[in-house]
Amino acid sequence: MPKVLISGNEALAEAAVRAGCKCYFGYPITPQNEIPEFMAKRLPEIGGTFIQAESEIASINMVYGAAAVGDRAMTSSSSPGISLMQEALSFMAASELPAVVVNMQRGGPGLGNISPSQADYFQAVKGGGHGDYKLLVYAPSTIQEIVDLTVRAFDKADEYRNPVMILGDGVLGQMMEPVELPDIKPVLVDKSWALTGAKGRPGKVIRSLFMLPGEDGMLERHNYKLKAKYDRMAEHEVMCDTVLTDDADIVLVAFGTSARIAKTAVHLAREEGIKVGLIRPITLFPFPERIIAKIAQHAERFLVVEMNLGQMVEDVRLAVNGKVPVAFYGRPGGGLVEVEDILVEIQNLVHGREREKLHAVSE
Repeated sequence: MPKVLISGNEALAEAAVRAGCKCYFGYPITPQNEIPEFMAKRLPEIGGTFIQAESEIASINMVYGAAAVGDRAMTSSSSPGISLMQEALSFMAASELPAVVVNMQRGGPGLGNISPSQADYFQAVKGGGHGDYKLLVYAPSTIQEIVDLTVRAFDKADEYRNPVMILGDGVLGQMMEPVELPDIKPVLVDKSWALTGAKGRPGKVIRSLFMLPGEDGMLERHNYKLKAKYDRMAEHEVMCDTVLTDDADIVLVAFGTSARIAKTAVHLAREEGIKVGLIRPITLFPFPERIIAKIAQHAERFLVVEMNLGQMVEDVRLAVNGKVPVAFYGRPGGGLVEVEDILVEIQNLVHGREREKLHAVSE
């Protein structure tokens, strides 16, 4: 199949259309503006619906409505815009509505800047809105992976009746790579729950409010029902890539753009004779904690690399569970991590480890 040179944002939008997305609602914000621009032209060509809403809050609530009638719907934004969507995302998770939400992260906090960042990790994986809920979260690191995970996101949203987030950043959205854009036959699932009109049948209700008379304990039971779904995700949906971890003394953990850079550092360190490997979580929820825990049985140290002040590092430390030290290197506010700096951190860990061994021998 011939490859097409295309940006990450445009590749994501085209993949969404091929995956059966019929409705897009969004509001402009850099660095993801190419997605709504592309959708504004592409969706009318297939009889779909594009609306530039008056705000991010309006956008996500339009997605809520389209999802409630059974359409494949999505929105996209960048960090502060995603923050405005959190209330409705909580409503959608509680109402068990499938949709795809894209966050091409930018520097923060606040309005910050338009440089790439990974500072929205907590917001994405910990349930950024109110209440106990989870999103299935994908973190692509190449444009081809953006295409593949976008298709998967729509299928999994329908399968689990739950919003799915694609967590990228300004680099992935703007850069261009050759990719395959295959013809896709969407995986269709039963949506007998959808609100399609009640003529000739009993009415249906989609809601997240459980406080009517006679409903004592229903919200608690509903939460346990949702938790069972998240547990199924954790059991069946973990995706993770490992590089040279079998004999690694030092293991880097990074996702998205940071993982691309960290992978280069791994190979350069190997050329220096340092046994370094890489774990790249592709799903941030569910997190590959079992994979990390297994590698922690033989690795001597972990180094988490992120474009933030340290967020995923907390989940890595929980997975390692004190077996070995976990260090962190990151840059906040839209600062790209650099190969040379990661190598310095690796070398510091090596020297620290050697000093510990020498100290142990002298004792």
